[in-house]
Amino acid sequence: MSSRSASRQKIILGTVCLAALAITLDTTIVNVALPELSRQLDASTRDLQWIVDAYNLSFASLVLTAGSIGDRFGRRPALLAGLAGFAVTSFAGGLVDSANALILIRFLMGASAAVIFPTTLSIITNTFPDRRRRAKAIGIWGAVTGLGVAVGPVVGGVLLAHFSWPSVFFALVPVAALAFTATWFWVPESSNPGQARIDIPGLVLSTAAIGLLVYTIIEGPESGWGSPARIAGFLAAGLLIVVFIAVEKRRDAPMIDVTLFRNPAFSAASGSVTLAFFALFGFIFLVTQYFQLIRGYGTLSTGVRILPVALSIAIGSVGGASLAVRIGTRSTVMAGLTLLATSFGWIALSPAFMPYGVIVGQMVLMGLGLGLTTAPATESILSVLPPAKAGIGSAVNDATRETGGTLGVAVLGSIFTSLYASHLPNTRFSALPGPALQAGQESVAAALSLTRNAPPSGQQQLLDAVQDSFMWGFHIACGVAAGVCLLGVLGAALLPGRPRKTVASDREDAEAIRLAG
Repeated sequence: MSSRSASRQKIILGTVCLAALAITLDTTIVNVALPELSRQLDASTRDLQWIVDAYNLSFASLVLTAGSIGDRFGRRPALLAGLAGFAVTSFAGGLVDSANALILIRFLMGASAAVIFPTTLSIITNTFPDRRRRAKAIGIWGAVTGLGVAVGPVVGGVLLAHFSWPSVFFALVPVAALAFTATWFWVPESSNPGQARIDIPGLVLSTAAIGLLVYTIIEGPESGWGSPARIAGFLAAGLLIVVFIAVEKRRDAPMIDVTLFRNPAFSAASGSVTLAFFALFGFIFLVTQYFQLIRGYGTLSTGVRILPVALSIAIGSVGGASLAVRIGTRSTVMAGLTLLATSFGWIALSPAFMPYGVIVGQMVLMGLGLGLTTAPATESILSVLPPAKAGIGSAVNDATRETGGTLGVAVLGSIFTSLYASHLPNTRFSALPGPALQAGQESVAAALSLTRNAPPSGQQQLLDAVQDSFMWGFHIACGVAAGVCLLGVLGAALLPGRPRKTVASDREDAEAIRLAG
């Protein structure tokens, strides 16, 4: 490969990583603003869950559709359209004045992100046809996306230390604009011209099935898992999935070949990514509130204290992609999920006011585990598909990430909320009037406000009650996350081991070593 071609590859990789950074920042940048949003917009804990999950729900519901459209009609225009929409909706997010309006804007932001994310990965796949170079590029992409998820609270903390909460949305606009400009000048067009028609039934069914499933899970804790509405939602989502599979099997040019899930390299890898992001997103949703509401740290201090996760995710992603090539995807991903389970188990057994140095150790394990899991699993998903189908392959990968993240916030957040709310009446809060107790159950920030306004003689008892109730829910939620990751270790055993060497791959490895040297 000429030095000019290699330089162009690096520019393209840098451009799509910048686009991915913008939307992954948004998945968590809002988390550090949650206590402020609770106060300024009078948002309950359920509202906060929706502010976080509306973005992920829209993303997960539409990403398969967006990936397919990018494959068929061009990845460059799809990326440009997604970045433009993301910039506009981010700006609008900083202008709203109610929780419900912000939830709506977050849905629209997620739709734009759904167009962007699969396109970035499919462009990488087509730009780097060599497996070793592609694995390295995906490792860098994974490091950037993981870094964006973990650095989001840091960026949000810096902004909130100097500006009000709308700044976390306004700040995303120049990042998206810069990525738009770079895409316009440097990213070449690529598509799959052999698939000119859109699979309309597949698009509608997949979007409806994923959207309904995620919505039903998010709303479950509010109306009750056994309520007629929740049961109907699960049954309807299951029926839509069955119909989608039946329709796709009969189409000559399906949106996705559902038989791919019979391949462990595809299905087990998708499951591993889902579970890893389930744990990560749920943790960030809770730990940002833990740092601010329980430990009393400011927004900037909270963001900085999450940096160990960000740095270790980056290291784990780059190292994970390289390890998978050398020792196999199975061993690498199983090790990553084991580290994740260990970190969450450690947190679940820790006291409320443990030294920050101990927390650093927990977060480093978590970040390394996530990187070792997601980068190799992503490469495994894409290796099953030809480059022409890279968009739909990356869309499946993105759907697993966002669905996992959405469920992590919904499930772990709901476990925390229900346990916190059930524990609070068994404390000193039981002596407060009914409306005050209910307000404290619905919002930790409201409970702390009641504590500060109480007579001095009772403030410490009320504060202890809030802290004990919070940690009860937090610890159990982390224990559940640990169990989920352990189940993932068992599933990852189905992944392929070390790839069998062939004469062709030997020649590719020799050429890669020659070029690297």
